Amino acid sequence: MSIIKIYHNQRWSKSRESVKILENSEHEYEIVDYMNKPPTPKQLESLSRKMQISAREFIRCREAIFRDLNLKPHLDDDDILFKHMSKYPQLIERPIVVKGDKAVLGRPSERVCDLLDS
Repeated sequence: MSIIKIYHNQRWSKSRESVKILENSEHEYEIVDYMNKPPTPKQLESLSRKMQISAREFIRCREAIFRDLNLKPHLDDDDILFKHMSKYPQLIERPIVVKGDKAVLGRPSERVCDLLDS
């Protein structure tokens, strides 16, 4: 059984809910503190493929930094979004839970249960 990874921010309730789900499962897991050690653009691209979604689907568009960087015109350019998400990790929607070659955005947290059951 592979170790589950969760890209987690303790400050946010959805992220804490996903950690609780992992704690109550029989799975080993590792917490990735993405705010202090942000994923590289390549790692974000890999997460995107595993979740089968584009960058625009897990970038936080309501963050002030999103507006400050004028990213709205670039929502269809994954490379630009990944670069900025790596530099400004507060732009990354969370939590992201990874199991092998699959991943889910834990919003709603039931998606984490579905991933663990797969």
